[in-house]
Amino acid sequence: MHVLFEEDGGFRTGTILADNEASLQIEMASGKRSKIKAANVLLRYPEPSPAQLLELAGPLAEEIEPEFLWECANDGEFSFVDFARDYYGHAPAPVEASAVLLALHAAPVYFHRKGKGHFKKAPPDILKAALASLEKKRQQALAIEHWVEELKAFRLPPEIGALTDSLLYAPDRNRPETKAFETACAATGLSAAQLLFNCGAIKSAYHFHHRRFLHEQFPKGTAFPALEAPKLPGDLPRADVLAFSIDDAATTEIDDALSVTFLPGIGSRIGIHIAAPGLAITHGSPLDGVARARLSTVYMPGNKITMLPDAVVERYTLAGGVDCPAVSLYLTVNESLEVVGHESRLEIVHIAANLRHHEIEPLFNAETVVSGVPAFRFRDELLHLWRFANACEGRRGKPSAVQGINDYNFAIEGDLDDPDACRVEISERKRGSPLDKLVAELMIVANSTWGGLLAEKKIACLYRAQTQGKVRMTTSPLPHEGLGVPQYAWMTSPLRRYCDLVNQWQLIACLSGETPPFAQKSAELFAAMRDFEVTYAAYGDFQRQMERYWCLRWLRQEGVTEIDATVRREQNVKLDHLPLFVRVPSLPADAVTGQRVRLVVEGMDLLSLELGCRHLQVLADSAATLGAEEEEQ
Repeated sequence: MHVLFEEDGGFRTGTILADNEASLQIEMASGKRSKIKAANVLLRYPEPSPAQLLELAGPLAEEIEPEFLWECANDGEFSFVDFARDYYGHAPAPVEASAVLLALHAAPVYFHRKGKGHFKKAPPDILKAALASLEKKRQQALAIEHWVEELKAFRLPPEIGALTDSLLYAPDRNRPETKAFETACAATGLSAAQLLFNCGAIKSAYHFHHRRFLHEQFPKGTAFPALEAPKLPGDLPRADVLAFSIDDAATTEIDDALSVTFLPGIGSRIGIHIAAPGLAITHGSPLDGVARARLSTVYMPGNKITMLPDAVVERYTLAGGVDCPAVSLYLTVNESLEVVGHESRLEIVHIAANLRHHEIEPLFNAETVVSGVPAFRFRDELLHLWRFANACEGRRGKPSAVQGINDYNFAIEGDLDDPDACRVEISERKRGSPLDKLVAELMIVANSTWGGLLAEKKIACLYRAQTQGKVRMTTSPLPHEGLGVPQYAWMTSPLRRYCDLVNQWQLIACLSGETPPFAQKSAELFAAMRDFEVTYAAYGDFQRQMERYWCLRWLRQEGVTEIDATVRREQNVKLDHLPLFVRVPSLPADAVTGQRVRLVVEGMDLLSLELGCRHLQVLADSAATLGAEEEEQ
């Protein structure tokens, strides 16, 4: 005697070796012996053999239409054997009964299981809904198949095109469009960006990188809410100085200006004047909410996303020819260029001029400060500030600019709506020029002095500290070892960085004798510090990414096939005249840091920002040494 039984959700057959009422010892067709519960037995039969029963019943079951079975079944619960008797009109043979069992089991939409070998037909309304769901899935499967074929042929179905951003940056894997897209990616061996680019969904690699950043950091867009710029304070005293700023040509958020008043027989009074949006933008105001959400201006070649609305920037930037509110630090400097006193004020300062690097540096540079600076407005003030900056640097014992590093300026000509038609020019200037040094040193003086003032008054402040080589934000006035100052707080860029605006509020309260917005150990201050640090780092990464994009574009634009580079470490090189670092696996095994090499440019991918280069030769000036840029990266 043989049995048909259910085990692990499937049907099996075997020959009975021993019947113990509650359990059976059986031998399966494979020869394996097993013990099964008698309750799991669905059918006992003498023939055919266990190996043949399901093999013969399968084709019969496929011929049975579930719709017809459902029409024939009554509304109550029934056994498959009884139902097989009604279906065939006679006592079913084992193969016939097994065929009905298989047919019922294979149609869960039509028949619900009610126990071992027992079923009940689905109610009409539930069956209707289930059949509709099955049809929807069938149509969906057909749509997926169609979308996959279209994508593989690099044709963009409109349903896929409408989801471009989500497919790139936040795919919803429950959507059929996503399933089709990921199947097509796997079939073509392309990344999501590459496939969409080939299908025309991405206008350019520039838009791919830019939109990804906006999706991550500005999901609600970059437009500002309609907020009115706060009015300028009307009761501030007027400073008796003529101040000037020093910036590159593209700077519109002019945060700092300088002034010099010569004091015969004493020395001089040097003024450091910082834009004061904190005098009108109050903590907790709608504009504070805007700045708190953005935390910093985002910079990228040819474009930027400002922290504050243009109307606010225009009102508080230190524009030439305008009287501007400022937080000023005055340093009394003797003839030996030592600081013998300092004073901080809230005041109106007249900005006499905005000096621009490209106009001043041909006249005021490392050569002319030695050989003689030609006459121009503010020449004497700049020379005095240059000497004072050198004295400050000497007292700190640390350079204000890391030597050996160059700065790079990107000029993008054309409309960024069509970036592929734009032309890029990349210019290189050595960091640490006299203009750089005097501005950097005076900002270090202001940030360390004001940080010390707030620490002395026990007023909360956000500091930049460097201990054991690690730079971090903190609310404690810890030393900045890299700059050689006892404390350092960012306060000189309140139009561009939220932490500077927060610190300016605290400084204004200190100078006004008012209660500062943030108390010591303020949870809100800690949260702002944490968010600023994370966001500022993300903005910096994006800026470097976009600079890399434009570097690759420049190489393509100029048709560069060979380029010289300096070896760094671990098969990495820095390309000459570009802020571009590339891994070159073909470098000689004995290549050392600082060695000069020539590379062949073999290919680039603007979507992944990868550049393929092959080592060509070691250059004759390969003994050149690598500057401190090695440590900067």
